[in-house]
Amino acid sequence: MKNMGKAIILSTGLLLGGEVFAPVAPIGMGHAEAASLVHFKTSTYQTTANLKMRSGAGTKYKTIITIPKGKMVLSSQKLGNWYKVSYTYKSKGKTVTKTGWSSGSYLKKKTVSLAKTSVPKTVKFTKTTFYTSANVNMRTGASTSKKLIMTLKKGKTVTSNEKSGKWYKVSYAYGKHVTKSGWVSGSYLKEYYRYTKTSGTYYFTNKTTKLYSHADKKNKYMYIIPAYNGFYSSQKVVNSIGQTWYRVSYNGKNLYVYSGDVSKSSTKTFAKKNYQVKTSTYVYSSYGSAYKHLVSLPKGAMISTMQSVGSWYAVTYKGKKGYVPASAVQTPPKVNNSIKEENVTEAAKTYLVTADLNLRKSENSSSDRLSVIPNGSTVQSTTKTGSEWYNVTYKGNTGYVYGSYLKEYTQNADYRFIDLRSKSSVTAGQINNYIAANVNGRPSVLLGKGQAFIDAGNKYGVNALYLAAHAIHESAFGTSSISLGKNNLFGYGAYDAAPFFGAYRFSSVEACINYVAQKMKADYLNPNGTHFEGAFLGFRTNDKNGTRITSKSIGMNYWYASDPNWGNGIARHMNNILAFDKSYYSKAAINTSVPATPGIPVGSDKLPANIQVVAKKDLSSVVKKGTNFIMLEKTNDFWVKVLVEGKQYWVDNIRFSVYKDYISVLNLGRVTISTLNVRKEPGKEIIGYLHLNNYVELELDKDKKVISETKDDIKWYKVKLSNGKIGWASSAYIARELK
Repeated sequence: MKNMGKAIILSTGLLLGGEVFAPVAPIGMGHAEAASLVHFKTSTYQTTANLKMRSGAGTKYKTIITIPKGKMVLSSQKLGNWYKVSYTYKSKGKTVTKTGWSSGSYLKKKTVSLAKTSVPKTVKFTKTTFYTSANVNMRTGASTSKKLIMTLKKGKTVTSNEKSGKWYKVSYAYGKHVTKSGWVSGSYLKEYYRYTKTSGTYYFTNKTTKLYSHADKKNKYMYIIPAYNGFYSSQKVVNSIGQTWYRVSYNGKNLYVYSGDVSKSSTKTFAKKNYQVKTSTYVYSSYGSAYKHLVSLPKGAMISTMQSVGSWYAVTYKGKKGYVPASAVQTPPKVNNSIKEENVTEAAKTYLVTADLNLRKSENSSSDRLSVIPNGSTVQSTTKTGSEWYNVTYKGNTGYVYGSYLKEYTQNADYRFIDLRSKSSVTAGQINNYIAANVNGRPSVLLGKGQAFIDAGNKYGVNALYLAAHAIHESAFGTSSISLGKNNLFGYGAYDAAPFFGAYRFSSVEACINYVAQKMKADYLNPNGTHFEGAFLGFRTNDKNGTRITSKSIGMNYWYASDPNWGNGIARHMNNILAFDKSYYSKAAINTSVPATPGIPVGSDKLPANIQVVAKKDLSSVVKKGTNFIMLEKTNDFWVKVLVEGKQYWVDNIRFSVYKDYISVLNLGRVTISTLNVRKEPGKEIIGYLHLNNYVELELDKDKKVISETKDDIKWYKVKLSNGKIGWASSAYIARELK
């Protein structure tokens, strides 16, 4: 049998069982391994039969793989009649390449047409931002044969406006003013859309506008909306080509509207106004004619309102709460014009102007206009006519204004009623001394930070004394857990249900102070801001149920805090730092500049490696109700990174104000003492330490319950340190977060 097998091999070759047994070199030609190795330009060959690839140039070498007939291989070397080939194929969904030696007797050289080898045409397109979906090489040209410039890690953002075939020419910026440009494979690029939570804002369509399912126009629009219809949005999206879109809700769906098609508006709350319907209309379910009709509103009907959104009034009619267009109503006519209305003179009262208000020569809307009193101004009046006109003096002009745009309040000579856009004469030393005198030995992030308030006040045109007092009031002189753990002096992002976990994390105390200064100036102290009720602290009055009484609340305290004493508390700190000077503030200049409203600051809470969570409702197509997952990180804009079956995902629909409706967190703790000893066993030797506000992983038993033990009346938790060590720590100094 051996001799017969040898005879077969020495023949021209025989196909047995679908395989080719390649011949040895002919007699007299010498052995293949003795031939010279020849290098040539990489060429493509096609197998003419099932062909074995071997580990060396001869039949004595081990078979690596059998290449099926008709497959393409690449080669650039030969030894005698043996070719070193590379064969690429798919296996279990993955691309595999094998390299070895095959007989040239069963290889046919293929000529690649010029059309296939020609360089793809370079195409220009709108500058687009991408992120890398895996580690990817940047090269000097659109080919893997080109020189490597650098490797971009997964998740990096690049921009491009040029492609060649599947290759994109990209720019990558990093470090300080460093930009690299080169080519990367488009297989590893995904368009980058940046989603940002914003303070709630109202937008109205400028023209007939389309709503889309995504923040781009790649897919067919979902709805066409007429002009002057309003939407509320709390999320902004900058898409891959730099367009800004807003997420809105319509017909129960989350949709997107292009920023260029809408204009920002605001809601206003004011003293009750009565109107008469001048043309038949409807009460709509929201602020726009595109919304559902709730009830007909006939001509001549009387309505009242205390709130507007854009040019729509909030009303209740026949038990239906909704909105009517301002263009459909008018001020009710006088009941009897033949009766002369008497002027009423009384003690001077103070009023907040709630809109840019015309000061007229006499008490009617057709009278000559003397000037315009800006929204947010304070005026006084001693005379009111029967037709709701008030006699006031503003910047030397005395005339009449219509009372529907005045809101009465009691103005005292103290810090609650100074314009917070005025500059304070306070010094950094005065702020520092007050803080140092009140921390009482506690750790504080505000010690020595007086100059940060001065700088932020100067930068944004906000009273620095107020900024300091506000931070002191909210953070207990910088000693609160949120301020110590997150540099968050004002409680931004904190919810009653999850105060520490929900709170924004700032990179520094200065960053927090600057953020709040900008936020206050752009919104609460801005006459066009969503939460403007006067550029002063003011006051708030609640009913027995804790609900704000609109007509008896004014200033920042109207919106910023539900505590009626919030304004009083800040004013008290201001006076303790620097005594109130009425004469100074009566002449202080007002800074009316308005900065852009800041977005949510960048920052996140990164958690220990094995914080286990159970979903209590569907959070995404992957994280369904009942899913067990690992929570890895929470960003300031409330995106949560999760780990499910070894894969990472992001979800953004957990409402941390009511987090118990969404998730059950099993083992997340937080240290509440400056230094917490971790011991090998309860009460035994120390093996490590945890520090104030560190998150800590609590160990779970087989039933997913936190492992604890009581020894000598002390309850201990079993914990895992970041270095992997397991130990025990007193439960008295560990708060359970999101329990």
